Amino acid sequence: MKRRANHLGAAATLGTAVLVLTISAFAVMRAAPADSEVKVTIDRNIGPQATKEFKFADVPSPMKDDAGATATLLMLDGEADGNGGDLGALTDGLLPKYEDDPSANFFLTAGTTSGRFRMDLGSAIEIGAVNSYSWHPQSRGPQVYALYGSDGISANFNPAPKGNVDPAAAGWKWIATVDTRLQQGDNGGQYGVSITNAKGTLGKYRYLLFVCYATGVDDDWGNTFFSEIDVVGKK
Repeated sequence: MKRRANHLGAAATLGTAVLVLTISAFAVMRAAPADSEVKVTIDRNIGPQATKEFKFADVPSPMKDDAGATATLLMLDGEADGNGGDLGALTDGLLPKYEDDPSANFFLTAGTTSGRFRMDLGSAIEIGAVNSYSWHPQSRGPQVYALYGSDGISANFNPAPKGNVDPAAAGWKWIATVDTRLQQGDNGGQYGVSITNAKGTLGKYRYLLFVCYATGVDDDWGNTFFSEIDVVGKK
């Protein structure tokens, strides 16, 4: 998996590193690019700027009443680490109180390099944004994942694509790829990501698929501490 170009290196010394990326920067991840108007906004807080309120400069703080709050989550590939919370930690509206709070986060088991989980919203809705949040003092802080969506009605739809199945060939639409890793310096910190579209909607989807990757292969402890994921309906 290719690393993102060196967009964030100079921001490593800032209290809050902010970056807005168009999805075309991640075209290497898929054979065809997603909608050119899809935008991934990344905020990073470190030091005293990182608090339990998860307040960012350009990414909204987590919500308790978003469309994802009542979603059903299912692990499709990989396994949750027993030292952390289950998938429910992603939508319960409860945030970690400090930077290394395993039970308040969902993360994949140590030593694994990838995993997949599905979010079922119950019915297809117009999605205005998908926001994801993480917090850890070291390599578990950054987020690396690909996001897919489906309305669930295409003829070839596979609702549970395993790790050896290309979601794009199984009725899923690639929406965006997220990679908040720094090219240099300490990757620890609190990260907020907001995936939006200039048109006001990412599409009409019932299901969201998150294909997650470890932030590195240098040790067994590189799986992101995901604190919360919000799905915001189109206004």
